[in-house]
Amino acid sequence: MKENAKKKGFMDKFLDIIEKSGNKLPDPVVIFISLCVIILIASFITGSLGVKAKNPADGKVVEAVNLLTPSGIAKMISEAVNNFATFPPLGLVLVVMIGVGIAEKTGYFETVMKYTIEKAPKQIIVPVIIFVGILGNAAGDAAPIVLPPIAAMVFIKLGYHPIAGLVMAYASALGGFSASLVIGMTDALVVSFTEPAAKLVSDAVHVNAAMNYYFLCASTVLLLVVAWFVTVKIVIPRFGHYENRVEETEADVTPLERRAMIWSNIALVAVLLVIAALTIPENGLLRNPKTGSIINDSPLMDGIVPIITILFLVPGLVYGFVAKTMRTSRQFAEMLGEAMSTMGPFIVIVFFASQMLAYFTWSNLGTILAIKGADALQGQNGVVLILGVLILSAGINMLMGSASAKWAILAPILIPMLMLLGYHPAFTQTIYRVGDSITNPITPMMPYLPLLLSFAQKYQKNIGLGTLIAGLMPYSVAFGIFWTLLLVIWYLLGIPVGPGGPIHLK
Repeated sequence: MKENAKKKGFMDKFLDIIEKSGNKLPDPVVIFISLCVIILIASFITGSLGVKAKNPADGKVVEAVNLLTPSGIAKMISEAVNNFATFPPLGLVLVVMIGVGIAEKTGYFETVMKYTIEKAPKQIIVPVIIFVGILGNAAGDAAPIVLPPIAAMVFIKLGYHPIAGLVMAYASALGGFSASLVIGMTDALVVSFTEPAAKLVSDAVHVNAAMNYYFLCASTVLLLVVAWFVTVKIVIPRFGHYENRVEETEADVTPLERRAMIWSNIALVAVLLVIAALTIPENGLLRNPKTGSIINDSPLMDGIVPIITILFLVPGLVYGFVAKTMRTSRQFAEMLGEAMSTMGPFIVIVFFASQMLAYFTWSNLGTILAIKGADALQGQNGVVLILGVLILSAGINMLMGSASAKWAILAPILIPMLMLLGYHPAFTQTIYRVGDSITNPITPMMPYLPLLLSFAQKYQKNIGLGTLIAGLMPYSVAFGIFWTLLLVIWYLLGIPVGPGGPIHLK
């Protein structure tokens, strides 16, 4: 017991160091403002010195542009609103949030999660919870918020410690954040940063929201097995049995909720059938009218964001009406308003991120850095590049929890750099998503960690973050090892990471 106490004490101290270091960083908004200033100063220095580089993609010489000139300052002022309004993530995320917000606020997501866990046989209840958690990234914030307390109650019924259920559900939802069998908001969000970054090198390279899909499907299966093993062999034994008795909570799905869920799922299937009917035939409306392609320049891929929105919106609306959680148009508008209100911080970040990317583009610094970086990395083994990007992404994640904020910074550098080395943006984006997800469960910068602590204190009042991190750490370590191995094997085999997402540029 003393040895365990010492270990927990060390973990608490280690977490305190990370937390204090992270707290010293300014808010992401201030970070982007600072980056704008840094880029402007760098453009002045490099432009004055005549820094240039030859683009191996087209043989043209790219020169650094000083933005701190009368014409440059006038351009920054006149184009500020346009930079913000045309920034891809803004429209994409807000549109998807219409559907996700309704599905979440009406209770559809929560009921589906509860029902799935409630009806699963006891022998497979653990992997079912893990599976729901991994797929939960398509439900926005629903999984890390709703699933842990439900898993805790299920674990009590199974005779396990509820905190083991909490950490398992939390690690599954956030550690498997980028893995999924469903194309969701996350896919639309990351590609919206990838696309403008790719255009820094070439307009001819096409990207789409589904270009990581094959790899993410395989990742779902892998992480399910890994998380199941970690839970059964490490986490459940570590926390042991739970002796205290807890009052029964409203964990069961009511008959009304069940009926609403059934009709919602029927509506979802109907929408999928309509999409299939418009896509599968050779002359389908959602195919490219000239080539017949489903992937390249097709209405299906170009309209993937509104399609995703409809896939969430329709079952959400049906659930709200049947379950009577949304009876009037006023309630519908209020739910949309509540969903959109959560996007306030993101919108503010986008304004400054859009200016930063514009300055980066106008100054040619992104292209020059990519060319210089590519020159330095020329001849390096692809595995070394994979590990480097993984470690960079996972490390930054410990100090900055927002996936979109990190990718907004890294995409303009990593995407062009690896493109100049012959790698498709889809592959670079895949590497980043794996690295970003690995440390999600243990980063103190994740806003859900304090919420998880409050859930845990219901069952153990004196529990500290160190205990939670000690339970979450095995998932991050195991995900890091096996997910990286999958990525390296995938690369060595040369398998496309998704439709329209090859490893190498042709």
